Amino acid sequence: MAPEKQQDNGTWLVTEFLLVGFSNLPELRPTLFILFLLTYLVTLSGNATIITIIQVDRTLHTPMYRFLAVLSLSETCYTLVTIPNMLAHLLMESQAISIAGCRAQMFFFLGLGCSHCFLLTLMGYDRYVAICHPLRYSVIMRPTVCLCLGALVFCSGFSVALIETCMIFSSPFCGAGLVEHFFCDIAPVLKLSCDESSLKGLGIFFLSILVVLVSFLFILLSYAFIVAAIVRIPSASGRRKAFSTCAAHLTVVIVHFGCASIIYLRPDSGANPSQDRLVAVFYTVVTPLLNPVVYTLRNKEVRVALRKNLARGCGAFK
Repeated sequence: MAPEKQQDNGTWLVTEFLLVGFSNLPELRPTLFILFLLTYLVTLSGNATIITIIQVDRTLHTPMYRFLAVLSLSETCYTLVTIPNMLAHLLMESQAISIAGCRAQMFFFLGLGCSHCFLLTLMGYDRYVAICHPLRYSVIMRPTVCLCLGALVFCSGFSVALIETCMIFSSPFCGAGLVEHFFCDIAPVLKLSCDESSLKGLGIFFLSILVVLVSFLFILLSYAFIVAAIVRIPSASGRRKAFSTCAAHLTVVIVHFGCASIIYLRPDSGANPSQDRLVAVFYTVVTPLLNPVVYTLRNKEVRVALRKNLARGCGAFK
């Protein structure tokens, strides 16, 4: 069913969108639904486990793990924005989404995505202070400072999202109203704008560079200082221990910024909808699953705390 349209001075204006999603793969939709649902449930369980462990284990009440808990909570909200709607559309015949619903989905998706970039930058700064200035760490990263930095991260992320969403939805939409994606992302929605979208696209492209590239450069700068500090540690065990605290964060940074760069740091973003959908599946479904896996498998303190609390819980039932 095509979205409703209204006529205004001879121009057909779109009043709702149709998400193309996986409609070109009708025979695979039940399989995709089961696969995505299982992945989503594992992601929710993994992030909930990390948040709970950090909350109940006093040895993890440090800025590094507080930021990790915030990242896990943010990842949970991030998946709530896109995956439930995608799962519903895999089961339903109607793929329609209202313009207001599309605007809200884009705002929260971009806000949480930008906040992730800034939060990963903040976590990189935390590792820099811990390794390069260990004696001053408790003073520099005291609770009030961490709280203010965390608030700044999300205020900045949602401010960027508000600007980009207002730019995209500031004009009406024309054409068939088909969004070549399974959620309301920037490029496929911007293509439907009645106005000349090249200037908007350029402005959003530069904002994306500001968020993704600048954040990544700050992380690289932090790690340049970290590596310089690690190589000066005399013992091999000390070097391994220092690097092990960064390994999980570095893995998540590479995956997150790699996917963001492929999608948003291309002037022709949206030129290949099928490729963009494939990458989007990775960063909306797979990446949120990788975060709890990486942080539990590659972080010794989290593994120890998890085993200790599981043993305590099993002992309580005996």
